[in-house]
This record gives sequence, C-alpha cells and structure tokens, in this order.
Amino acid sequence: MTRIYSFILLFMFCCSANSELLPVEAFANLPQVSQVKLSPNGKQIAFMQNSDDLTLLGVFDLDTKQRKFLVKTDNEKFKLSWYRWANDEVLLISGDYPVQIGVRKYSETRLLKVNVDGSTQIESVLKPKSAERHPQFQNNIIDTLPEEPDHILMALDLKVANQPDVYKINLNSTRVRSMVYRGKQNIYDWMTDRQHRLRLGFGRDKTKIFYRLFDLKTEQWRNIWEYEIFDAPDISPLGFGKNPNDLYIRANHEQRYAIFKVDLSKADLPSELVYADSKYDVEGALIYSAKTNDVIGVYHGEANEGKIYFDAKYSKFQQALNKSLPDAYNNIASFSADERKYILYSSNATEPGVYYLGDRDNKGLTFIFERYPLLYQQPLSGKEKITYKASDGLDIEGYVTLPHTNVKNRNAAIIIPHGGPMARNYAGFDWFSEFFASRGYTVLEPNFRGSSGYGFEFEMAAIQQWGGAMQDDLQDGAHWLTSHYKIDKDRVCILGASYGGYAAIMAAVKQQQTFRCAASIAGVMDLELILSRARQFTNNEVVKKQFGTDSDKLEDNSPINFAEQINIPIMLIHGNKDRVVDVEHSRDMFDELLDYDKKVEYIELENGNHHLEIQSNRVKTMQSLERFLATHLNSASD
Repeated sequence: MTRIYSFILLFMFCCSANSELLPVEAFANLPQVSQVKLSPNGKQIAFMQNSDDLTLLGVFDLDTKQRKFLVKTDNEKFKLSWYRWANDEVLLISGDYPVQIGVRKYSETRLLKVNVDGSTQIESVLKPKSAERHPQFQNNIIDTLPEEPDHILMALDLKVANQPDVYKINLNSTRVRSMVYRGKQNIYDWMTDRQHRLRLGFGRDKTKIFYRLFDLKTEQWRNIWEYEIFDAPDISPLGFGKNPNDLYIRANHEQRYAIFKVDLSKADLPSELVYADSKYDVEGALIYSAKTNDVIGVYHGEANEGKIYFDAKYSKFQQALNKSLPDAYNNIASFSADERKYILYSSNATEPGVYYLGDRDNKGLTFIFERYPLLYQQPLSGKEKITYKASDGLDIEGYVTLPHTNVKNRNAAIIIPHGGPMARNYAGFDWFSEFFASRGYTVLEPNFRGSSGYGFEFEMAAIQQWGGAMQDDLQDGAHWLTSHYKIDKDRVCILGASYGGYAAIMAAVKQQQTFRCAASIAGVMDLELILSRARQFTNNEVVKKQFGTDSDKLEDNSPINFAEQINIPIMLIHGNKDRVVDVEHSRDMFDELLDYDKKVEYIELENGNHHLEIQSNRVKTMQSLERFLATHLNSASD
C-alpha cells in the first residue's frame, strides 16, 4: 500500500477564506509551478515557478532541504520555454527571444546553461565564431549523450542557412565543438538511435515531406518515405528502440493514427502494429526508460496527460498508483535514472493538479505543491463529454462545463472554439472554461471538423476551408446546447483565441442570429495578410497550400472585409508583441469597425505575446472578458 505524506517541500501562496465568487486571479494567474523534474541521481528537484510577472527556475535539494532560484525572467526580454537536466550538476534551458526587423516579427531560441549549485550565472551554451552564421534556432538538442555527461549533440545551421549540421558540443566551453555530420539540402532536423548514432534526417522540399535513413548494413543514406503534406496521412518517426533496427512511427491505421514498429533491417520496411485506439488518433510522444534504454509506452489519453505502457512492469506500477489515487489522471512526470524515485502529477477534471515525490523503496508519496492553490477553496465543475449532430449529419464531439454550484446560473452560454485549428480540446482540468463556469455560464468547447485526434480526413477539413463547414459546426453546437440545457437561446456568446478568435469574429459576420456577442483574443482577421507575411519565411509553400491562393476565396473568408455587416458587440484583445498572429490583424479590424460605428472595444496588451504568458496580461484579459460578457449576456433580472 502506498503511503501519502502531506507536508510541503516548497512554499505555497497563502489562501484567503472561501468567498462566494473566487477572484479572477484564482483562475488567470499562471500555474504556480510547472515542469517539475528529478535530477538523474534523484537527489534534487528542479521546477519552474511563476510569481506575479516573473518566471523563475529553481532547484530543491532533498538532502539539505535547501531551495535556490537560479534563473529569473520577466518574460519580456526572453521567455523560459523548457529545460532539462544535462547531468546532475547542469541544467540546459531553452530561451525564446523576441525579434523584430521592420514589419517582420519572429522568435530566436538560445540554449542556455546554469550550474545547479548556483556557482555560475546563466549563460549561452554556444557562441558562434566570427566567420559563422548566428542561427535563428540554437536550442535543437539531438542527444544528451549520457555516457559523455559533459557533451551533447546539437543541430545548428552555422554554415548554410536552414541546412543544420550536427555538432558535438562541449558544455564546459562555449567555443569547443566538433562537426559530427555535415547537413544536406532540405534536411531540417536529425534523430539518433539509442546507441547515439545519427540515423534519420527529416526533410521538406517545398510541400513534400521525406525521410533519409542511415542503413547500418550498407552504411549509406537512403530515402525511405515521402508524401505531399495535406494530401495523404502523415508518417511521423517518433524514435528508435533499444534494437537499432526498430523504428517507432505514427501512421494511419483504419482511419486513425496509431503506433507501429518498423523493421529497418529489411529493405521493404515491414511494420508491426504496436498500439491503436479505434476512436482517437494516438498523438503523443514515446515514453522511454532511462534504466532499460528502451521504449516502454506512449502518451495517450482523454486528458492529454495519460500514458499507455507497452511494458507490463510499468503498466502494473501505473495501476498501483491509480489504486492509491483513484478517479484521477496520474502521470509520472519524471524518474530518477535508477527509477526508484519519481515525480507524480495527479489531477482530474475538478482538481487542477497536485505534485508528489514518489519513493518506490518505501512505497511513499510525499505531497509537494499544487499548481493552482487558490482553486481548492471551492468545488469546480469539470467537463462532460458530449456528441451532437452537425447540420449535414456529421458527429461532432465536444465538452460541456456547467456553472459552479455556488453561483447563480445565468441561463446563458459561451461557445469556445479552440485554436489551431488542427488541434483539439481534451477532458481534464481547464482553467479557462472553469473561469466562465464560476461566473454562472454554461460552456461548450466543440471539436469541430478540422480538429486533430479524429483521423486524417476529419482534420483535413481545415485545409482551405476556414469560414466553411467548420464554422457551421459552431453554430450547430450552439443550437444543440440551447435545446439540451436550460439556456436562453438569445443569450449565447462566442469567444476564442488565435483560430478561435477568427471563428468568433467570423460568427459575428455569418451567424449573428445565433450569437449575442463575440470576442477574439489574438485572432486572425485577414487571410491574405497571413499569406503575404508568410513569403518572408521558409514555410511559405506550406502556408500557401494550407490556405490556398484564390484571392476571392481568401477575401470572402476574412472578417476584415465584412465589418459593415457586423451588428453585434465585439471585443478584440491582442498582444503588441505577438509573433504568431501579428497585432495588425486586430488593429485593422478595430479601425474598420470604428469606421462603420459598430459596438467594439479593443484592448492591446503591452509586451503581450500570442499565448498570454505574462501574468498581468492574462488577468487583464479575463477581467475584460468578464465585464464584456456581463454587459451583453445578463438579463434584466440579473
């Protein structure tokens, strides 16, 4: 029986007593902690912590019980994207730096390092020499070389732009490196096998995807698969097994993506089905054991944090954890190298997540901290999975979040289309939908056609179809919701971010009879502008194929061209440093709506990026949406 201890290793925010309405900050504050990882020797825990508008990278020593913070950023000069243990003494960190040259905005990445004992300041792993290029992307680790803990393999285009060579980097020197393999034309990434040999190249030639394999028998490189993007189901190499002739891939199986193991020792590359789900695509990464050096499972599950283990020993261990913490998604987030200690992240649809330190020798779980401590003051609603029929008869899956029990049900609803659009909503805790439920609204998050997870054909409905059937699915969802729940059909709003923001404003153009109001966060407003800006980047041909090049069709499906037709209240929110969807989209849409004297409010977030990763901007966004919805969805009796 696993024992659970309940003491706090890391400090917690103080929580006030329960109140009828939790403050916006309880939901909109960034997670208190994330990316919790054990050192290889299991003696230290690293974690990222958010405090006000700062993100910190800290380390907790399990022996001395001492905590130190090694890196701090305001998320404006640079953002901490991810980190990993290079060895027991050094953390490697990916830093994202904003760049603007004229109207062109993009991000540059740098691989940084810091000693966990605090003896050094954060510094770059690499300093290009004067004769070398300064690559846009300098964070691509190919292999961490555990037998050479002071070295890593990286892909870097130091010589030819967009043609990365593979280098062995000395972590003790920013200048010492050796080229392992010279890059090839159109190869943008590389993969090693479990013996740390370069074996696979990922290629793209305009819109053709292809893969090059180093054959161990012939010691020659050869192309093994190729396909046109968006024209056929993807073949995605995921990683090698301990046997260097085993390559795991994700490919189509009975209209869903599944996991296969390919035998590279045979010329015809026969494959064996390893895992499939008849209802959903298997979209997650492989799970490896540092102890066995082999594949043991794959990330897959309803909450986007589940795991499927192929190895019976790990499956049995997972079952024991589920028995100790029932009715939860229990995810082993990190193992020590000997797999005796681990970090467990446990959450469910009504609880926002708790971290534990696990010890397999004493069979104990020690509580560490919560991700959203303020949300434990009141019960949350969770999500209910539903299915409705689109107007053409297609089944659309989605999730409903009901109003919290301690607030007045407003008999009003919000439809939230997700971003992407080739992404999807999952079950499990969601701070965004829970916030609106805490204010008395019923929330529907549909996985409209064009979403990922439901097979190639369903996902490809997003290609050159913005504003079409995938837009109609949202209106059909609203109609279904008002017919199945006690909701006033005249009190339904639509809001979303990124593609979801586009869909919300397009609904204001095409579906005003269904929606009372619409709000966009960092939404696309002009499809022609997307194509125009894409000319400056290497994925230009892919973007053209994704959206099409028919100017009339692009104009017809761009909200910017239909401001005069919009007669419902609009809110636009956008960060001025957005490097995914330029702020120009919302600025121009705002100007157009003003020209026609429409009801519109525009909020520009200072130094805001696409993903609301500055906490004050996230809080401001949710406060603004709360006010906007209350103004336009409240009835006279509210």
